[in-house]
Amino acid sequence: MKSMNIMIVGVGGQGSLLASKLLGRVLIGEGYDVKVSEVHGMSQRGGSVVTYVRCGDKVYSPIIDKGEADYIVSFEKLEAARYVDHLKKGGVIVTNDQRIDPMPVITGAFEYPDEVLDSLKKKGVRIDSIDALSLALEAGSSKCVNIVLMGRLSVYSDISEEAWIRAIEEVAPKKFMEINKKAFALGRKAGVIE
Repeated sequence: MKSMNIMIVGVGGQGSLLASKLLGRVLIGEGYDVKVSEVHGMSQRGGSVVTYVRCGDKVYSPIIDKGEADYIVSFEKLEAARYVDHLKKGGVIVTNDQRIDPMPVITGAFEYPDEVLDSLKKKGVRIDSIDALSLALEAGSSKCVNIVLMGRLSVYSDISEEAWIRAIEEVAPKKFMEINKKAFALGRKAGVIE
């Protein structure tokens, strides 16, 4: 089995835990050995959050070192820039193009950098940027940005859409099932890699 290293990065409260749970479930369903890290960061206070998901025939550690991530799924574009050094050569960043100001920007200590994604592209980083928030709203809830991004990530795997849907049915809250399925489908159809 092909091994994969995937990082999920964002800001606390965006649903990265559910995203990592969904990703882990679909990979286990495909027969992979999977390790998922605990979430790091101040997730309860809007701080940066990162989750590592590693899979393969046999995986011993959930930690992904710099230069080892096949994919980085970023819930916010500045978080993509923060963790780009973990991306391996030829890897892809799947990112929401949303801007969420971190505390230093809110307090005026720093300015949010202009053209964050463009500067990464100029360095040769492969970026698949989508407006995940708009797609989540189209699906029925701003809270399903995470599922939109998992839908977009799914196009890079050999795992069937049906397997992803089964995993959604197993991990997503039942009362939001149809919204999550729609969000996943919208994410699969969105975006163009640059």
